[in-house]
Amino acid sequence: GSCGQKARDADSSERVLMDMRWGLVPSWFKKDDPSKMQFNTSNCRSDTMLKKSSYKGALLKGKRCVVLADGFYEWQPQSGGKQPYFIYFPQTKDTVDEGKEGDEERKGWRLLTMAGIFDCWEPPTGGEMLYTYTIITVDASKDVSFIHHRMPAILDGDEAIRKWLDFAEVPTQEAVKLIQPTENIVFHPVSTFVNSVHNNTPECLTPIELGAKKEVKDTPSSKMMLGWLKNSQEGSPQKKENDLPRWTSQFIHSPSPKKTSVDIMQQWLGKEGEPAAKKRKA
Repeated sequence: GSCGQKARDADSSERVLMDMRWGLVPSWFKKDDPSKMQFNTSNCRSDTMLKKSSYKGALLKGKRCVVLADGFYEWQPQSGGKQPYFIYFPQTKDTVDEGKEGDEERKGWRLLTMAGIFDCWEPPTGGEMLYTYTIITVDASKDVSFIHHRMPAILDGDEAIRKWLDFAEVPTQEAVKLIQPTENIVFHPVSTFVNSVHNNTPECLTPIELGAKKEVKDTPSSKMMLGWLKNSQEGSPQKKENDLPRWTSQFIHSPSPKKTSVDIMQQWLGKEGEPAAKKRKA
């Protein structure tokens, strides 16, 4: 199909930035509507990914991707309900330097790079190809295991990312060795404000003090983070519960934040926005 053709036309080391829908729909899925799938494919366990029919085919065909995010949330079960945490890459002083406005815009947040598998599904009745993905999960590393026993498979550094993405040069059996827990991760507790899907503001990520007082911690690093997040939030839409992406298109349209994330992703792509431009829909 056109999906395989695209992969063959692309140089295997070329990075293409694309919108895909979360929750892998295998190419072999027969029904006319992917929402009729009986099972959840948003996460894929690393120990069974080469056995499960939902993922095995795509993985063996080299359909490996990297999922970018500021970080992820995990809820720690507690007697009084669950305590949410925000988990992310350590941010070095030179990544986001408070003093220099210009630099902060240029470098910004170090995005979390999670290993994923994608697939392309063609509606049996014809129509636009649907691109979907799943995030691979592993046992949690020592430091975060008190929050939860699983974590996403995180690719730390450009070499790991390059190997995971280069499906022609790096065979499956070699690539899966990159899938392991990472200790290079930091976290902080956040308010249960994040529990509601209606809330999509920097307050979701604000560090809080655990214990009697649930107020925001005002540390230099939290100030730095919030400053950056507020910048990237300007102009980005609020999410609404009934605003979930529709199946009619594989592309989820949302206006880009004024700078920050998109620029960082293009910088990460390494080819100043060229692949992104190629795929961008008008």
